Amino acid sequence: MVRGILNIPDSAWVRRVTFWRQVKDILFIGIGVVMASIGLKGFLLPNGFFDGGAMGVSLLMEILTPLDLSLLIILVNIPFIYLGYKQLNLRFAIKSTFAIFALALLVHYIELPVITADKLLIAVFGGFFLGSGIGFSIRGGAVIDGTEVLAIQVSRKSSLTVGDFITVFNVCLFLVAAILVGLETAMYSMLTYFAASRTVDFLINGVEEYLGVMIVSNYSDAIKEKITYDLGRGVTAFKADGGFGEKAKNPDRNVLFCVVTRLEVTRVLTEIDKIDPKAFVIQYPIKDTKGGMIKKRPLH
Repeated sequence: MVRGILNIPDSAWVRRVTFWRQVKDILFIGIGVVMASIGLKGFLLPNGFFDGGAMGVSLLMEILTPLDLSLLIILVNIPFIYLGYKQLNLRFAIKSTFAIFALALLVHYIELPVITADKLLIAVFGGFFLGSGIGFSIRGGAVIDGTEVLAIQVSRKSSLTVGDFITVFNVCLFLVAAILVGLETAMYSMLTYFAASRTVDFLINGVEEYLGVMIVSNYSDAIKEKITYDLGRGVTAFKADGGFGEKAKNPDRNVLFCVVTRLEVTRVLTEIDKIDPKAFVIQYPIKDTKGGMIKKRPLH
């Protein structure tokens, strides 16, 4: 529709969308690299703290070996880049290589003053800046910490989920750190990891968590009208057959589906109860949305 209104040929439209997507990716990766370097040079490195994942391995090896952190960041992440190339595509591998080399250069050459000596502030804000760097890089289609790439590979060949593997990996990492560099440093570093992981979740998923709501009711028309006109949310109706009991005798029915934020779901459920207290309602989280009546997140 937009192409028709603007009289833009299909090929020109594709090139335009691709160009601005690439510009946006480069911008996000650049911001991510800068944020991560601030977290490392301004907070973590001067105090011997580290994080979880591949970055945590690099920081721990920097403490225990004479190798420079910038070199370790590259060496540790090379296997993850290769796995990303095998699992995803060459573009992902190129972007990740660019991001990791840029981070290594900044870590090697920039010097930042020590911002604070308070260990709690170091752990929290170091994790925040490092997590921001990882999150923005992921938004740009790259990684500067490739643990999740390895986790996906392991999950395909074992019963472990991605989340299970990352948890086990970091538990082992912090146990090694507690033995080698001390329990207190390991505990503060765990706080750094938690701050970083929450920041990554915030940047990827946003403040508003979306929920998919599926509604099975004999009063689907009334519920659809209520959600659409009173709550201002889009609803999709699927034709469905009943499969059990009396409901199986009603083959001509609609199953409703809508997407709302977590803040809105209580109101939706209340309106459903007003119309049909016996309605069957399913809720499940949705990572992201595009188009429709859902407002676009600023970082997506």
